[in-house]
Amino acid sequence: MSNRVVCREASHAGSWYSASGSQLNAQLEGWLSQAQSTIRPARAIIAPHAGYTYCGACAAHAYKQVDPSITRRVFILGPSHHVPLSRCALSPADIYRTPLYDLRIDQKVYADLWKTGLFERMSLQTDEDEHSIEMHLPYTAKAMESHKDEFSIVPVLVGALSESKEQEYGKLLSKYLADPSNLFIISSDFCHWGQRFRYTYYDESQGEIYRSIEHLDKMGMGIIEQLDPMSFTNYLKKYRNTICGRHPIGVLLNAVAELRKSGLEMNFTFLNYAQSRSGVLFSPPHLIPVERDKG
Repeated sequence: MSNRVVCREASHAGSWYSASGSQLNAQLEGWLSQAQSTIRPARAIIAPHAGYTYCGACAAHAYKQVDPSITRRVFILGPSHHVPLSRCALSPADIYRTPLYDLRIDQKVYADLWKTGLFERMSLQTDEDEHSIEMHLPYTAKAMESHKDEFSIVPVLVGALSESKEQEYGKLLSKYLADPSNLFIISSDFCHWGQRFRYTYYDESQGEIYRSIEHLDKMGMGIIEQLDPMSFTNYLKKYRNTICGRHPIGVLLNAVAELRKSGLEMNFTFLNYAQSRSGVLFSPPHLIPVERDKG
């Protein structure tokens, strides 16, 4: 049996974000310094995965809520953009590289997840081609740098899950969400608008197109804040909003719903919303944390 350590390279460094550790560190510090720590410590955050030029400042509002002193394990759930998946997949890697420092995958949790028979293995090529998880690695490294030797990550690539599968994975992961030492990062942009995305929904009563998109997104954000997976599913069926992380969000909502059955209440608040304009309108809102009810 081989003891070779498998490393996933930072394949999008130098294009989607800086490959220079010092430059990247300065950018992240700058964005984080402009964000408020209002709902810390977060149990879960939803943050965008576009290039940092578009969403770096927005994502900071989510990562500002992370408390590294209590976080020992970081689950990162991202959608699959390049390969068709009907289930969730785990990485073949042991280490994820970032320009800041390497992140270690929690092989004990991976082993427990493998035992369920619900996961498949992605290839290293698939892992390195996908950006939805990678875009959260530098921010995770930065948020956790004061305890960088005391935490591990659990990357999960989420496929195009059915409603029943979202419930199944939500139930499975709910025990990890219940643990205050675990942080869940849900990777999602919101409305991708334009012919390129085959989505041109436009409510003229809202005014310009970007206002229509914002209205549509904020409607969805309000529903997510209710933490009701069925309401979110119905919203998606009605409006077909191109929220690329809808399945990871669905898994999170179902995990919360499972915990509520046992009396553990949580709440969720969006802290920021932004849109990028790059030929098409495409908005990465930045949804924010689930935290334990203090009431």
